[in-house]
Amino acid sequence: MGGNAFGELLRDCRLSAGWTQDELAGRSGVSAHSISVLEAGRRQPRLSSVSLLAEALALDPHRREQLLAAARTGTAPVPPPEPATGPEPVLPRAVVPRQLPGAVAGFAGRAPQLKELTGLLDRNDTVAINGTAGVGKTALALHWSHRVADRFPDGQLYVNLRGFDPSGRPVPPAEAIRGFLDALGVPAQRIPAGLPEQAALYRSQLAGRRILVVLDNARDTSQVRPLLPGSSRCLTVVTSRDHLGGLIVSEGARALPLDLMTTAEAHDLLASRLGPERLAAEPQAAGDLVELCVHLPLALSIVAARATLAPGLSLAELARQLRDVRDRLGALDIGDTSVDLGAVFSWSYRTLSAAAARMFRLLSLHPGPVISLSAATSLAGTGPGRARAALAELVKAQLLTEPGPGRFTYHDLLRAYSADRGRREETGPARRAALHRMLDHYLHTAHAATLLLNPPNDRLSLTAPQPGAVVDELADDEHAWQWFTTERPVFAAAVDRATDAGFDTHAWQLACSVATFCIRAGHWTPMVATQHVAIAAAERAGDPHGQAWSLRELGRACIRLGRHADARAALQRALALDRRLGDLIGQARSHNNLGIVFYAQGAHPQALEEGETAYALFHAARHRAGQAEALNAIGWMQVQLGNPAEALRSCSRALELHRAVGSRHGEADTWDSLGHAHHHLGRHEQAAACYHNALELFRKLGARHPQADTLIRLGETHQAAGDTAAAHQAWQQALPILDDLHHPDADVLRARVLPLQR
Repeated sequence: MGGNAFGELLRDCRLSAGWTQDELAGRSGVSAHSISVLEAGRRQPRLSSVSLLAEALALDPHRREQLLAAARTGTAPVPPPEPATGPEPVLPRAVVPRQLPGAVAGFAGRAPQLKELTGLLDRNDTVAINGTAGVGKTALALHWSHRVADRFPDGQLYVNLRGFDPSGRPVPPAEAIRGFLDALGVPAQRIPAGLPEQAALYRSQLAGRRILVVLDNARDTSQVRPLLPGSSRCLTVVTSRDHLGGLIVSEGARALPLDLMTTAEAHDLLASRLGPERLAAEPQAAGDLVELCVHLPLALSIVAARATLAPGLSLAELARQLRDVRDRLGALDIGDTSVDLGAVFSWSYRTLSAAAARMFRLLSLHPGPVISLSAATSLAGTGPGRARAALAELVKAQLLTEPGPGRFTYHDLLRAYSADRGRREETGPARRAALHRMLDHYLHTAHAATLLLNPPNDRLSLTAPQPGAVVDELADDEHAWQWFTTERPVFAAAVDRATDAGFDTHAWQLACSVATFCIRAGHWTPMVATQHVAIAAAERAGDPHGQAWSLRELGRACIRLGRHADARAALQRALALDRRLGDLIGQARSHNNLGIVFYAQGAHPQALEEGETAYALFHAARHRAGQAEALNAIGWMQVQLGNPAEALRSCSRALELHRAVGSRHGEADTWDSLGHAHHHLGRHEQAAACYHNALELFRKLGARHPQADTLIRLGETHQAAGDTAAAHQAWQQALPILDDLHHPDADVLRARVLPLQR
């Protein structure tokens, strides 16, 4: 036994009892921190504490005296020699086990993890490599173990604990210890029957020896704990799909999470199997294979095997076969269940509770890439508490990851497996009901959020959400904006998923509910595509009101993109539908947007006429927010037609109405128009003040394009006032916004800014 004899002996006694440090602390009255420090040899033990520990462990008198002696002297007592009765016996040479399986051929990448493992060599610690199925945990452990085997002259022990295995039967700790004792040369007659006694004998055999212990494919902490050496000279490497949190907490193990490979690592893995020449001959296909295999080492190895077994098959053809996500797992089947992805995933799936397994199956209905707790709860229809527990179990089983609090995801191959299980085990009506709840979550939350962004917005007529659907409660417009920003990658895919499943009303209403956010945030191009889907969905649903609404939103997006002919066509179709429906507000909105189109095309008198028509319709409908919007548009056009003083009156009325109805965005637009009117009256100071009021509101609201427009006009006012430096500063602030939006005005503004930089 080494220099920390007391600590090693105490740890051996505790593990023989099958207790964690916390459990021993609870029984002895000595704190868990103190026990940890004593076992690590960082503090001289007090005899009073040792007595409490010995009493709690119920040590026999001999073992108790050993512990006390080690506490007094720092070394374990050596038993007196037996009296000689004959010739001195020849001591047997200690067996040096060499149990490591062969390292994986063609190992590539993982340099940071290898460096971290090597850094633990002198710590003689326990390291837990955890990660999802097929991510290469065993390959990493064995590759590193072979590299450092010479650092463990007393041998290397290895066991596959089969925690996740086709047999479904993990190796019992007693069976694993018996194998280790056999490898260490312990005669069968010396091996006791009970697990605690076997564990104690096992640790005694390792005491003072420099041995590497590899515990591969562990099911959980309870399977691993009895197999940990007591000696501080040993190092233990554990691999598992489980996070082994108990091992980290109670035994101080170091966690080494293993994620998917980087693009470079995945390419190197393929090159190591197929040769760099074959990848160089088809670089695009090689890159496609890396992405289609989601950077998962097992999938990449299977693809490499398929390419090797069929040398006439091009990488491009192999990539084409893998693009069908529904059959991607089948395309990766090479007839060996030990490396069949579906089978490998199933070993984790079989360990799940019924609730977690159901959640896993239903998650494939979500369009991805990341699902929130609320959306997952809606899919399951079980309530947040039970849904959170199921998701936590999936994360623990490495079938999901949690990249952010309450946000969950998995890679495409697990998604394909999840969808396959869902098709096999969930009925059609159950899947449809889950999808309905999820779509209700997005639709009702988005509609509530858009009303928070702009309270005067027109309300859709929504059907009540299904029981079990969660509608997020958003406190204010800032929370609404944050929700939209976080969920934005889901919207277009959710609309597509709704149309594919025949939820046409959900499709067009969801597309229209996210439109205001998309307009303000500058997501105009994807908005155009989504609104085309929405228009078709409303047509299939036989809903002319939905068609008109979706056409107006399409027109708004086309205006922002400068596609004025498309905008005009969409708005005129919407106007025709609204007239047939007798929808005054819909007609007014179409006229107001047509005014923007005419203005952009230089037809100022027609633009003013459209604004006045919109105002009359809004007034007839007693729609105060619409009246304010129309008055602001009228004021803007009055400036263009040389009547800035009249424009001030129109815009001042608009500002009062916007404030009365609580439209902060309308207020910001109107401050911008007032600044424009003051500028044309030569009142540069008043114009700048109005522009700053508009900018303050636009920034709070996240309205990026309006910010850029106002900054450009502010720069023009500064320039007219003779302050070139201030003009340059304003334009410099506007330019990155326009660049980020890929707006054509960016080049126009850049041409204006460049001469000022010389």
